[in-house]
Amino acid sequence: MKVYMDHAAAAPVKKEVLEAMLPYFDRNYGNPSAVYEMGSSIRQDMEEQRGKVASLIGAKPEEIIFTSSGAEANNLGIKGVCLARQKKKNHIIVSAIEHHSVLNSARFLERMGFEATFLKVDEHGLVDPQRLSSAIRPETVLVSIMHANNEIGTIEPVAELSAICREKGILFHTDAVASVGNIPVDVNELGIDLLSFSGPSLGAPKGIGGLYFRDNLRLMPLIHGGIQEKGRRGGTENVPGIIGLGKAAEIARKELPEKMGQVRKLRDTLVAGIRSRIDRVKFTGHPDKRLPGHASLCIEAIEGEGLVFMLSQNGIYANTGSACASKALKTSPVLTAIGTPPDIAQGSLVFTMDRSNKAEEIHYVLDKLSFVVDRLRSFSPVWKKTMVA
Repeated sequence: MKVYMDHAAAAPVKKEVLEAMLPYFDRNYGNPSAVYEMGSSIRQDMEEQRGKVASLIGAKPEEIIFTSSGAEANNLGIKGVCLARQKKKNHIIVSAIEHHSVLNSARFLERMGFEATFLKVDEHGLVDPQRLSSAIRPETVLVSIMHANNEIGTIEPVAELSAICREKGILFHTDAVASVGNIPVDVNELGIDLLSFSGPSLGAPKGIGGLYFRDNLRLMPLIHGGIQEKGRRGGTENVPGIIGLGKAAEIARKELPEKMGQVRKLRDTLVAGIRSRIDRVKFTGHPDKRLPGHASLCIEAIEGEGLVFMLSQNGIYANTGSACASKALKTSPVLTAIGTPPDIAQGSLVFTMDRSNKAEEIHYVLDKLSFVVDRLRSFSPVWKKTMVA
């Protein structure tokens, strides 16, 4: 049996999405900036998709910028806002568990003369609203707190955090790559100014994402070129990707309630099974305020890379830590930030599920995971010392 449970890292393109995209590779191939009919027709198709994406998150079509990825959207949202205002304010706040594209954007701005505050989180990965309020200064230009963490699944109190910023006149950005398409997201209810999202999280292809920005907010472009995306991102648009993103957003809007119930049930079955079968497991992230199809844990006396490799040999595909950092073979900065001891953090394992997963797959995973853990622990001197103690 083959079981794929790493949807946060990469996901298959939905069949309906692929079918919608195909004509834009070989028939509807015109440049949307062209003034003749082939170009204007494709421009109209592209704008229709912008409306579908906007509807998914409660935005207006003109508030959506298409990008190549969620990472680019994070860069554009953070750098674009800060660089456009650097003569007035020069302080940015991000949480310690943000995606690398947010953390490294903040570090880049530090090299440009900005000051950055990296907010601590609690043991579940939650940002304390009072801690945020205390960190804000008169020179703070932007706060960026992710909506949900892709590694530990915790959902942040974004509406409460953004309200603090709004009261103090501070712009608020959220990385919603892990949440859009997995839980309801409405930019108005959240009270935010900018939001990043990604196509693959919705069943669209890699290479497409987007940024919501409120009411023509001033952004400095990162990619200079022509007048595409109203001058905020130069370069010919990825039309097939945009068509796919629009179709995926349309499907996600219809399927979300049913999807949430299905994957939550699968997740709960998996977690309960692991608790009953495997000793010395630490589950990470908030127990309740978390993504419905997300299970994250650390298994004592095991290396996560070896665990993931052996599971793959049994046809099970999961992940250890963040997909953007797993090759570095370093302790996850997210797990470090929530206070997980390094020796425990080394055994991290993350399962992310979708509607394509079935109940019988959960039982297969539980059987094989128990076998793999026992096998790896039999080789582990750390486990032998633990058992003696």
